[in-house]
Amino acid sequence: MINGAKESGVPGSTEKSEDSGSDDGEIGASDSDEEHDSRTNVESITSRSTFSSHLEYKLSQGEVDNLFKRKWNYKWEVPALRAPNCKWRGTGDCFLKDIDMNEMCGLKPRLYKHWVDVYQGSGGTDFQSSEQRFFFSICNSYRDVLHHNKKPFYLKGQEDSSILDAYVLHTLNHVLRTRDLISKNDAKVADAQGQGGILNGDGFLDHGFTRPKVLILLPLASIAFWVVKRLIQLTPSKHKVNIEHMDRFTEEFGSGGVESEEEDEDVENSKRKKSSKPSDFQSLFGGNNNDHFMIGIKYMGRKIKLYADFYSSDIIVASPLGLITKIGAAEVEKEKDIDYLSSIEVLIIDHADVILMQNWSHVNTVVEQLNRLPVKQHGTDIMRIRPWYLDGQAQFYRQTIILGSHLNPDVNSLFNRHCLNYEGKVKLVCLYKGVLPKVLIPVRQIYERFEADSIADVDDARFQYFCKKVFPKIKDSIQGGIMLCISSYFEFVRLRNFLKSQEASFCLLGEYTKQSDISRGRVWFFQGQRKIMLYTERAHFYHRYKIRAIQKLIIYSLPERKEFYPEIVNMLEGSQNMSCTVLFSRFDQFRVRSFRACNEMKVSLENFLFLFSLKTKFIEIEI
Repeated sequence: MINGAKESGVPGSTEKSEDSGSDDGEIGASDSDEEHDSRTNVESITSRSTFSSHLEYKLSQGEVDNLFKRKWNYKWEVPALRAPNCKWRGTGDCFLKDIDMNEMCGLKPRLYKHWVDVYQGSGGTDFQSSEQRFFFSICNSYRDVLHHNKKPFYLKGQEDSSILDAYVLHTLNHVLRTRDLISKNDAKVADAQGQGGILNGDGFLDHGFTRPKVLILLPLASIAFWVVKRLIQLTPSKHKVNIEHMDRFTEEFGSGGVESEEEDEDVENSKRKKSSKPSDFQSLFGGNNNDHFMIGIKYMGRKIKLYADFYSSDIIVASPLGLITKIGAAEVEKEKDIDYLSSIEVLIIDHADVILMQNWSHVNTVVEQLNRLPVKQHGTDIMRIRPWYLDGQAQFYRQTIILGSHLNPDVNSLFNRHCLNYEGKVKLVCLYKGVLPKVLIPVRQIYERFEADSIADVDDARFQYFCKKVFPKIKDSIQGGIMLCISSYFEFVRLRNFLKSQEASFCLLGEYTKQSDISRGRVWFFQGQRKIMLYTERAHFYHRYKIRAIQKLIIYSLPERKEFYPEIVNMLEGSQNMSCTVLFSRFDQFRVRSFRACNEMKVSLENFLFLFSLKTKFIEIEI
């Protein structure tokens, strides 16, 4: 910056930038001495390297062109910590082998000390070799991360806190370092202006278009409540002397009246009413199930402000639906905009497996809206914006961390096509435990393979196979109690229209079916007044109905969540002449691999995948 810095009037001008550190100079004051004292320390030099080197790197045009090609070459593998069936694979150089676990792992000293204290206070031992220490090192590399073997709290009854703590610490470290850098540069610019000096150099280019730097996407308000509370717990005490609007946050995001004994009793009563549901259902949906929320979090020196204006926030925690609503409103009303998404440097998508049951297309839309050039200036000092923002290269500097319990083609596509971080990628590769041993009844499971030329033709090929090979047998049979289990709502609509055209006897149980129609349909199916029932995976996810009187189960498309397969098959218990037929193609490998079992199956995984690759039409499995 040369003489234009004075003329632009920032900082110190009457128009304050939303991204300016002048409103929270206490951050710089509280940490500057600590940072200054440790500058000669090797640990401090190492701790500053990943944050600074990542944001200060200048991409060449050739590197940008290569990133647009979206060709990723995974060169190395490292065993995952305490996960013998998993390994980390990555592009570029293997940074994990060079990590010194005894260093401060890239954290600000006060933040590191507080992390260790919290870890030891919760009964943890051997911090340097812990899972959260290892995963933080992966996050701190600023590479894109895909972790699809996370242990969700609703399956185990307790959150896998190692992953949660690691990305929360990474979020805090990024935000506090950003605010500290801006505060220090504000002070230097103010001193130079007071002395009539001229400042130049890239060291003062520390701004984005807007202030928010971290976006965390979560499916439910109850999960957001958990994450934000952990964010506050892991914040050093000096930065949370005062927490604004905590009561409002607890009321709106908590399970409702956690502080009240009477409401606690109501919660317990509601849990008793849901006792017929599986334990994972009660854990996931036992709290605040709101999936339409958005909250800004601002760090202001010694206090944290919840419900901050989005343009003055450091962290935005939102559901995909909540953001989609804002995006839609900005498209309709010109006075509204979503420029607060223009400078996101860390994107975290947690519980991706639950979001898949909502609407993954919302996530794709949100990611496509990130790091675009803003519509308005929003009071930003253009003389201090990093050059790669102005060049439209922000998407290449954004780190994306995707966390879930299983892999999915949609998640894989997002990771490969929309995550273009120049640092590279790291992903977990796992061999899943099978779920076939959880089928508790002696039922024949017949896998019928249909041919499809490409993934674009799979839906049509599946439908044609059902119409020509499966439905004629159903139509000619006098047997009732046939349930068609469908993964996708679009397949559900397609089959519904087909059965209507054939004047078939059927009832519907989908995620958008009215409750009165569901109750009526279940009675008709049980009494044999309807021959066929259409049942969707999402309806099972949100309600966990136990359907009675099923004689023949046809799984039109395998469920996304592997634990649903034995649950649905076990509904055949008590039926006579029970059978289960599964339609699959070679493009269903993601789902079929997760269903395979170990020694309990007569068909081993190797033999199953061998048959999978051939032109075999039928594979029969007996438990």
